[in-house]
Formats: sequence, structure tokens, C-alpha cells
Amino acid sequence: MVTCLAAKEGSLTTLSRSEEIGCFPIIMANYTNNYLYYELLLTLFCLNSDPILVRFDVVTLFPDFFTSPLASGLLGKALTKQIAQVHLVNPRDFATDKHRRVDDEPYGGGVGMLMKPEPIFAAVESLPRLPRREVILMTPQGQPMNQPLLVELATGYDQIVIICGHYEGVDERVLHLVTREVSLGDFVLTCGEIPALALINGVVRLRPGTVGKVESLKLESFEAGLLDYPQWTRPAEFRGWHVPDVLLSGNHQAIDQWRKDQQIQRTRERRPDLYDKWVKPAENPPSPSNERDRDTSL
Repeated sequence: MVTCLAAKEGSLTTLSRSEEIGCFPIIMANYTNNYLYYELLLTLFCLNSDPILVRFDVVTLFPDFFTSPLASGLLGKALTKQIAQVHLVNPRDFATDKHRRVDDEPYGGGVGMLMKPEPIFAAVESLPRLPRREVILMTPQGQPMNQPLLVELATGYDQIVIICGHYEGVDERVLHLVTREVSLGDFVLTCGEIPALALINGVVRLRPGTVGKVESLKLESFEAGLLDYPQWTRPAEFRGWHVPDVLLSGNHQAIDQWRKDQQIQRTRERRPDLYDKWVKPAENPPSPSNERDRDTSL
């Protein structure tokens, strides 16, 4: 059983399934650390006046987990506007025994249970297959979820199938279905639904029409390989803390330079790993000129 969800007037409603979606011709991204490349890719994608709707199919034992998040905020609005569709499929509906079991003990012994392969295979094989499809298993053993990955998924695929793991994981044979394994980070959660929601949110917000101003997608943390700069709003003074004078000066060139300097400083102090990648990317190493003069914009 597949449920298609979209937010409409604060509730979830069933939508008709689109069996065929055409391909939008776009440069396919390679998974690299070149953030400028991904920024260019995202800009070209957002300039397309008629982007293809992206379809998510989430294989989950707990469809209700998604009810509130998919109806809330920008994600809910994006689903209402048909920027994306989210279909939920429960592998328990494909279990064949009378108890509808989806897990069993691991061979060789060990603690905990594993998700069985048959219900997962049947659930995924019940889905329509669009031309550009990625099948993702959410697992701590996967590649880290980061902004370049989200840009690649947002621009390169019509359909993203997400398998949410549970218990001690899934039977190893499930990997024959999977084209990519993704991890939310170096920690373990009780279920794969939480990282699945993070991936859906991160991809949908990059789709044209979700965020009001496309420029805001480029001027934020990670899009240029750096953390975001600090920001203030009114009042100009609060409990003795003042907004930096440069932001009140009206000198936009000085403001832009200050913000770039703040990005560099903040990244160097808080995320030295990102800073090292920015200074010394794997490809196209920067010139020995001062890092302040390095251009991170299009």
C-alpha cells in the first residue's frame, strides 16, 4: 500500500500518482568537494522555468512518523504546490506470514533483530520506476549527508527512494537494491525516519519555488564551502550588545568584504575540517594569494 502525501489546508491529502515524469536535461554532479561547482549547478537548475517534480518514496515501518513534518512550514507548502511528492510505503504490508513479520534473528547470533529482505524488496519493487532514480538506505555506515550531496539529489533525480532502517539494521542482501548509502552523522538513532526527513527537507528546499529568493540558497552555510556569517536584526542595541558599525554604514562593498572575512574566520575557528577543504580543495588548488582575495561567489 502506497500513500501519497501533500499538505493542504493544514491536513494531509491523497494525490494521484504520476507514473511517468520526463527528464530535465541538466549537468550531472560528481561527488566532489568543489563547492563552487555545486553552486553553479544549483544556479543553473533554479533558472529552469519548468523543473520536473521530484518524487520521494519512503519505505518505512512507521508512516505516521511523517504526518506532522510533511504538513508544516516550507516543506508542507512545497508539497501543496506540487514541487515534490512524498509517497509512504510500509514493508509490513508486503509480509507474507500470518504475523506480518518484518524482522528476524541474525545468523551467527548476536544482539537484536534485523529487518528481513523479502518485505523490503517487495515494497521497493511495487513502486513505479522513473528514468532518473536513486535508491538510498539510511545507515550510519553510509556517506555523510552534506550540502553537495543534497544539491546532487535535488538537481539530478526525478525519483528518490529512501529505505528507513530499524532494529540492528537490514539484511545485507538489501544492498542489492540500493544505489547509495547515506548517514546523518557519526551517531546512532533508533530509526531511519529522522535522517530520511532531514534528507527530504534538504532536497526539497533546493527545488525551485520552495524558497522565495533563490539568492538566499547561495548565501548560507556550506554553499560556498564556508560557514555562514553572523547576522543581526533590530534593535541596534540590546542589553549592551551592539550591531557592528559596518552593518549600519550603508557601504555594501565594505559589508560584503566584512561578511566574507567573518565566514573565513568562523569556519577556521569552528570547523577546521571545512576550512582545510576550502583552502586546499582536492582539485584546482588555490593560488598562493591572500585568502581574503579568494572569490567564493559566482
